[in-house]
Amino acid sequence: MLWITAGLTAAALLVAWPALVIAGQVAVAALPKRRRLDREQTAGLGHVRPACALLVPAHNEALGIRGTIESLSSQMQPGDRLVVVADNCTDDTARVAREDGTEVVERTHLDQRGKGFALQAGLAHLSAGSPPEFVVVVDADCRLVPGCLDALVAHAAATSRPAQACYLMTAPAEPRAVDVVSALAVLVKNRVRPLAMAQLGFPCLITGSGSAFPWAALQARSFEGGNIVEDMQLAVDLALAGSPPSYCDEAVLFAALPDRAAAFTSQRRRWEHGHLHTLLSQVPRLARAFVRTGRIGLAAMLVDLAVPPLSLVVALNLACLMAGLAAFALGAGGMPALVSAAALGLLAVSIALAWWWFARDQIPFRFLLSVPVYVVMKLPLYATFPFRRENTWVRTARSSQPTSE
Repeated sequence: MLWITAGLTAAALLVAWPALVIAGQVAVAALPKRRRLDREQTAGLGHVRPACALLVPAHNEALGIRGTIESLSSQMQPGDRLVVVADNCTDDTARVAREDGTEVVERTHLDQRGKGFALQAGLAHLSAGSPPEFVVVVDADCRLVPGCLDALVAHAAATSRPAQACYLMTAPAEPRAVDVVSALAVLVKNRVRPLAMAQLGFPCLITGSGSAFPWAALQARSFEGGNIVEDMQLAVDLALAGSPPSYCDEAVLFAALPDRAAAFTSQRRRWEHGHLHTLLSQVPRLARAFVRTGRIGLAAMLVDLAVPPLSLVVALNLACLMAGLAAFALGAGGMPALVSAAALGLLAVSIALAWWWFARDQIPFRFLLSVPVYVVMKLPLYATFPFRRENTWVRTARSSQPTSE
């Protein structure tokens, strides 16, 4: 029984450490904000910022692209450019964008689909003339909070590094409980944890939309790859190249969660499988680079990236708890069950505190009771990862929009 206890304890510790990381990040994020930029560096910026090019990759977004263009146009200044990349579209996305006065790049290559390829086409278009000083990437379904663009570009200019905005999700008009919990999970991932990294002076991951890049940082990057969460891959590439992204909490934008159950599941499968694939492929790269260079920022990004999706962390610790309790009932020691129980308790407290500090005004407490249901619903996504991994980009269908590709 001693070896069983030792083995189960080692397994429990292995899956418990992400809970400790998440708890630490929630605690740090709740601290009063610390301005890590030198005041003299940002004092002259105010609302005056460098010009930028806004790049919007879009696939079959004719019904919603006008709202995104209006949101972006309202924050543009003289010298800014707005470029919509109509990528493999079979609808009127390009026509609608042109009618709204934007530059449009049309791209058709059915064997190369996804945001990365669209970005590559957009950057090629921008490089054909006089390249902009900064490029801001916004997804075609997003809306910017007033002041978002100024804050984001000013942040990137002040740091001379890529900057990531606070990218959040809103629940549908008639939300299910799991939709609200999903929005909370995105808030923890896309605001709470990056804010903690910023508080500590560490780089953050790129979270999907609302990111600003100095042109020089993008010149040597290639987006024509097969990673279905290319944003996380790009963050690692930039960090290894010496331009780690930083988080800008003052810049906020939103996208709506899908209001169809099938679309919700498809989106989550792509996100979760892509996250796990990137974790497995990029953590070793960061580890090797840290050993070679000793850059503490790479180690911090490694730890942040190595944390699996929150639901998987909960599920793994719950599985270890059940195994520990079963072994204890058969005469093994109680340490494995204690470790897993402590990790689950820490996760529960962390989620509750994240809700209290960052979301209680938007999310009623009763929805927290649906967190276990949300975790259970996502278990099949993780179970299919080793055998039927999602490796193809699929557009997320939204209300009143076609599901066909």
